[in-house]
Amino acid sequence: MKTITDAEQFGRVAVVMGGSSAEREVSLHSGSNVLAALRERGVDAQGIDGIPALVDALRAGHFARVFNILHGHHGGGEDGVLQGALDSLKVPYTGSGVLGSALSMDKVRSKQIWQTLGLPTPRFVTLHKGADIHQAVATVGLPVIVKPASEGSSVGITRVFFKQDLAAAVALAGRYPGDLLIEKLIEGDEFTVAVLGREVLPSIRIVPEGAYYDYHAKYIAEDTTYLCPGLQGAAEQQLGELSRSAFEALGCSGWGRIDVMRDGEGRNWLLEANTAPGMTSHSLVPKAAGVAGIDFTTLCWRILETSFDGESGT
Repeated sequence: MKTITDAEQFGRVAVVMGGSSAEREVSLHSGSNVLAALRERGVDAQGIDGIPALVDALRAGHFARVFNILHGHHGGGEDGVLQGALDSLKVPYTGSGVLGSALSMDKVRSKQIWQTLGLPTPRFVTLHKGADIHQAVATVGLPVIVKPASEGSSVGITRVFFKQDLAAAVALAGRYPGDLLIEKLIEGDEFTVAVLGREVLPSIRIVPEGAYYDYHAKYIAEDTTYLCPGLQGAAEQQLGELSRSAFEALGCSGWGRIDVMRDGEGRNWLLEANTAPGMTSHSLVPKAAGVAGIDFTTLCWRILETSFDGESGT
């Protein structure tokens, strides 16, 4: 990864945030933090809300590169659409390229690739809108998680232990575009592992005050406990190596995060990849970076550095 010592080498940077996805508010919060951090380090950075405004500004020649902190799809910047536009405009950007972004946003495709490569991920079945939920669940076996196949930030997710709760779970997930994912619920500890360039940051074990690490626990509650590193010794190394393998298997690059469940027998199960993780006060990548000795402003600088080389997807 190229090391930049002078902020002027970045040129003028567009920090693209907000957009029109279901994760707009989180993205705006992330983007304002990134923008402030880059400016603190002397980077000529400006916030841009959404893809159309960004493309117009790039065509007018206003920016040299893009720090992408859009979350989600359908107007978010994690599904490969923005990456394709930036590639066509020959503008460098942070994060994964078209392939890594598109595969990571689609949880079904991600899991299919991991399965093909022999990487552990919970049993699952894809549920098309209007299909028989009971037949799908019978394939996986209760308890299950019902969620949209292409949303993030725990949007539309329900944990189902009893058949009578399936209809409500499907109704909630069905509010979002695309297919649904029915996944075997792994009961155990939840971990996340961040990747920065070629470096794997310390894992985080997430311990919410409530039963689950849901949207409220992620972005609102102040009582969630984060243990970092989440494991020690060989177990921590194994988790890091698995996460790096999962990240690279999807063609991801630059920076990102892998979410993992660890069951009572100590087995790790890959859940999903995030190619533009949150950068809010509650977010996980900054927490892991801090334990690794990387403060928030330096983290933003190092992410921006990845836009210079093949790790950025450009």
